[in-house]
Amino acid sequence: MKAIVVTDQAAGTAGMKLVQQPEPHAAINDVIVQVHASGFTSGELTWPSTWTDRLDRDRTPTIPGQELAGVVTALGYGTTGLSVGQRVFGLSDSYRGGTLAEYVAVEARNLAPLPGDVDFTVGAAVAMPGLTAWQGLFVHGRLQAGQSVLVHGAAGAVGSMVAQLAREAGGYVIGTGRAADRQKALDFGAQEFVDVENDVLEDIGGVNLVFDVIGGDIAQRSADLIRAGGTLVTIAGPIEARPADGLAIDFVLVPDRGQLGEIVQRVRDGRLRTNIGNIASIDDAVAALNPTKRISGKTIIRVRP
Repeated sequence: MKAIVVTDQAAGTAGMKLVQQPEPHAAINDVIVQVHASGFTSGELTWPSTWTDRLDRDRTPTIPGQELAGVVTALGYGTTGLSVGQRVFGLSDSYRGGTLAEYVAVEARNLAPLPGDVDFTVGAAVAMPGLTAWQGLFVHGRLQAGQSVLVHGAAGAVGSMVAQLAREAGGYVIGTGRAADRQKALDFGAQEFVDVENDVLEDIGGVNLVFDVIGGDIAQRSADLIRAGGTLVTIAGPIEARPADGLAIDFVLVPDRGQLGEIVQRVRDGRLRTNIGNIASIDDAVAALNPTKRISGKTIIRVRP
């Protein structure tokens, strides 16, 4: 099968290669998915799990990619809840990856049914950003209607999902980003926008919830904006600053079939839009994942025509 592989961590995405690899086999509780569309998060190539297994043994050449949508072609022993021929979407385990390929073995529990009226590219684009936004807002952030939400990177793949879900839940959404991202952030649900290069972040006053995807100085300054009882959630790693009278939570998403179902239902009825910046074939994937100019939105690899 065709697959993208990486062998050199220092090379980053520039070290990606399109090669022929053996098709995977289904272990206990696995399904084999014929991948139709795949997503990729650039941070994967900095994760230890991309390069070593849980016993710290080298596992290169590695097929990266965690996000996928496709069709189940085989079931491993003990698999329940899915059937051969079923359209699915979801995430692979970070220690396994493998979705930038024509076939991948995935634990069945990491996948959810993909309705027939949702395109495979949409399924691949919504899985990781959608789950990240959902868990950050509702599981860790405990967002309630009427609360204010500061969304960093509100025009990005994750931030745009956060803005839409927060707005739907009755939150007042303030987005941040570069000046060029203002209109896109507003289109995705932000009610105010802060240009982080030219505006003063602290001028927004206090908020109930900050959703951070950037880290660094922005995360540190955001801690001071949390109102009493509020929460700063981040996917950018641990932060040193803590809200004076609130929580700071650094989280890593976990696959959840029920939450994926909630997310895809919102896509179907128009409450949630994906943020796709580019779609490329697997033959063109290496170039697409090494763009020469900034891509606004997520790059999706269409593995099957």
